[in-house]
Amino acid sequence: MQWDLILVGAGLANGLIAWRLQQVRPELNVLLIEQGEAAGGNHTWSFHHHDLSPEQHQWIAPLVAHSWPGYDVMFPSLTRHIDQPYYTLFSDRFAHRLTEALGDNLRLNCPVAAVSPQRVQLANGETLTARAVIDGRGQPDAPTQRCAWQLFVGQEWRLAHPHGLTRPLLMDATVPQCNAYRFFYLLPLSPDTLLIEDTRFSNAPALNRDDYRAAIKDYAAQRHWTLSALLREESGCLPLTLAGAPPPDSTAQQPCSGMRAGLFHAVTGYSLPLAVRLADAVAGLGIPDAPRVAALTHALAAQQWRSQGFFRLLNRMLFLAGQPDHRWRVMQRFYGLPDETIARFYAGNLTLSDKARILTGKPPVPVFQALRAAFNTGNEQ
Repeated sequence: MQWDLILVGAGLANGLIAWRLQQVRPELNVLLIEQGEAAGGNHTWSFHHHDLSPEQHQWIAPLVAHSWPGYDVMFPSLTRHIDQPYYTLFSDRFAHRLTEALGDNLRLNCPVAAVSPQRVQLANGETLTARAVIDGRGQPDAPTQRCAWQLFVGQEWRLAHPHGLTRPLLMDATVPQCNAYRFFYLLPLSPDTLLIEDTRFSNAPALNRDDYRAAIKDYAAQRHWTLSALLREESGCLPLTLAGAPPPDSTAQQPCSGMRAGLFHAVTGYSLPLAVRLADAVAGLGIPDAPRVAALTHALAAQQWRSQGFFRLLNRMLFLAGQPDHRWRVMQRFYGLPDETIARFYAGNLTLSDKARILTGKPPVPVFQALRAAFNTGNEQ
């Protein structure tokens, strides 16, 4: 069969493309391929209200598992309530919705041997062809950037008693920092169910899951929560770009999506807003032939790289200036800024005034180290 579009990898980005095309372009013959047992893997994806347009909120709504009217942050010298809605998707609901929408056009347990712009070679020897193929198989093997890393282990627990939280606690940075910027991330999913995540912004991608698991239990004990049943665990090692060259190579012909295309926020690692934007862009194409889809995905990746220059600067100042155990001071100062600036930061569309607010005032890191880090761009392009 000649497909209109084959999406290789049923992660967030390709899953949202398939979901959006099913809504607005049902006449297209779209195949979504996943080597694992379910679409979406084992993940939690969250986003802020101002990350998406009203229309995007509407079409993604069936995939949203939880929403809250605001969230909190805690630092040694600052506790803040931010009245901006926050939303979360879970991969099990994501997989269920995609399975319902796509039926036999979602192939699971389907390893891929090779991908080209119009052809997919499966591990079993079968060859599939399409007008265009989008490669969304996660981070590239050879990244073109210098990175720091966001390391995390998250566990969803049922507690013996209600936890008392009514809104997410996005950052509790009052904990020992462990030679990183470290915080706990809490999502209240029901009165007695809670996602507890130990997150560390580190210079090295070394993740000892047992250490994080023990830390989660210690944190719960300090909050006087009795852990009753572990429902789910996820972990990750996400790149936070400092400098380098944009992925993918602008001369390449292969359309890419998601992490493989570098479509994530350089400071936070959030990827859903850009995945939504890509899905809308693909849905807006006429006939999705390979050259047109490649041009679109490369243009969006290049635009994202250019727009994230200031955020890479902030990463260099965070990771290359001052002591790792004092990185929380940078984030504490940031959360003292106006709500509107915080919203635009997460959405990736800071104004010049926002950038000035972030950089001016008493610096939370030594001035000369901050300047040296700012200009330490290596092979930045």
